[in-house]
Amino acid sequence: MNTIWLQAAWRLAAAAGLSLLVWPIAGDMAALSLFAALLLIMLLQHLRHLAQLSTWLADPRPEALPESSGPWEDVFAAFYHLLRRQRRSESRLSATLQDFRQAGMAMPDGLVIVDGANQIEWCNPKAELHFGLDAARDAGQLVTHLVRQPQFAEVLDVEGYAEPLTLRSARGGDLILSVLIVPYEANRKLIISRDVTDRERVETMRRDFVANVSHELRTPLTVIGGFLETISDMETPNPELIRRSVPMMSEQAKRMQSLVEDLLTLSRLESAGYPAREEPVNVPDIARGLYHDALALSAGRHKVTLLLESAAWVSGAEDELRSAFGNLVSNAIRYTPDGGEVRLSWKADADGGAVFAVRDTGIGIEPQHLPRLTERFYRVDRGRSRETGGTGLGLAIVKHVVNRHAAKLEVTSETGRGSCFSVVFPATRMIVRSPVAVPAELRSA
Repeated sequence: MNTIWLQAAWRLAAAAGLSLLVWPIAGDMAALSLFAALLLIMLLQHLRHLAQLSTWLADPRPEALPESSGPWEDVFAAFYHLLRRQRRSESRLSATLQDFRQAGMAMPDGLVIVDGANQIEWCNPKAELHFGLDAARDAGQLVTHLVRQPQFAEVLDVEGYAEPLTLRSARGGDLILSVLIVPYEANRKLIISRDVTDRERVETMRRDFVANVSHELRTPLTVIGGFLETISDMETPNPELIRRSVPMMSEQAKRMQSLVEDLLTLSRLESAGYPAREEPVNVPDIARGLYHDALALSAGRHKVTLLLESAAWVSGAEDELRSAFGNLVSNAIRYTPDGGEVRLSWKADADGGAVFAVRDTGIGIEPQHLPRLTERFYRVDRGRSRETGGTGLGLAIVKHVVNRHAAKLEVTSETGRGSCFSVVFPATRMIVRSPVAVPAELRSA
């Protein structure tokens, strides 16, 4: 039996027993009066405790629990323990909620919680960045009023929409978001946004790369295939046709071979499993070799100059640097009109490093093309590039080689007046082979 009932029964029994003891002595009226008075006292005590309980319930603090006795002591003790358990549960819930908010704040994805009316309840900093929201200012606002994209508004109210939505952020310029809307509870929704700009850019580069390679191979394959088809259809070989077609097919085959070699070189440079070598590289000797290569490529059509003002070597891969410098020199020869000048130089700079530069007086490059020069297959003038035999990968190779040697490529150009491509090596890459650099200058005749 409940202790409260036991205590009440004992109190009633005690009052009845006391009244029975008084009955023989003072009579039945006195006994009944005493019993009634005891019952009234018990009732008043219950009413007082009820009033205390009502007052305490208005502000239920454990430290303000009223003092009591009898069965009410057990009641107040039960309330006290219940309140303590509730406070501990609230503390755990608050800690869990705080952990959730902190985890949400640290999430690399954007999170927005909206209610059944699509009003914002909460968002994390990434969502603020993605959608241009402010968690404090925009709470209670319709999310469709702040993210003004018809696709988003349509999908927000579609039940069971499980496919991510790709949005280009109107506030973030080139920012591309993958947005997933997840319903939960009654009508609430969790909006998850992820920045996929880099992924989309890589995918675009992949598509462009495949398209460009296909385009570059199509012309030589068409030429070779056309001649071969013509020759195979002839009943008797035509010596004149063969004499004219073989050099053209050979030229196109060399063009495809150059393209494949450049693609393999670029793939090797971009591979994480192909670390850069560290060996002493005699840059002055490379510069002299490139000077003679430039003379042969120019065939007397240009004035070619080599200026050596430093005897320093660099730490790196000789074949990679020779390839990168050679690309710069061959570009200068190809894009400089007859009678122009191409100047190669190797000199120290003020920061303890050194600069290999190729300056020409060629056609120059318009300013809007400069930021994209090192992209694969990017050409300022596509027709002229093909005429000069370029694959469109030379400067992309130069960029990767330069990056692998902790150097930087600087380009200055003026339309109609020429360009200057400079590879700037830091002081940490320099190897001084001679205490004094002996200046030397070589000029073509």
